[in-house]
Amino acid sequence: MKSYRKTLEVSLSSRMAFLNITPQVNAALRESGIREGLCLVNAMHITASVFINDDEQGLLDDYARWLEKLAPFDPSPERYHHNRSGEDNGDAHHKRQIMGREVVVAVTEGALDFGPWEQIFYGEFDGRRKKRILIKVIGE
Repeated sequence: MKSYRKTLEVSLSSRMAFLNITPQVNAALRESGIREGLCLVNAMHITASVFINDDEQGLLDDYARWLEKLAPFDPSPERYHHNRSGEDNGDAHHKRQIMGREVVVAVTEGALDFGPWEQIFYGEFDGRRKKRILIKVIGE
């Protein structure tokens, strides 16, 4: 059994955005040389997410509208007590909680073993600074 670790740096200029990172994950998997195992992809920040879904712009727009309804951006300390700490990103923490922290995908014959249409996305909910994504491949 062996493991491979790679960190991607991401810096998105908008407060909320979705980025398809499947090509970068595929590249890391190829670099790993692992043919059978598991691939973990993790957003290493508490205001960002990694999730799997279809790369269809209407769906991504729907996510943005839905998340904004559930946890609207409001920098005031009245809505989010977290903002009383001097931050303005209470909403981003909630959005990350809803969309999740990480995904694990099976690796079969050197490829991500996806279902139809599945792609890996990075979700940014408090953009405007550098963040990291961990890719960890474990197997043989």
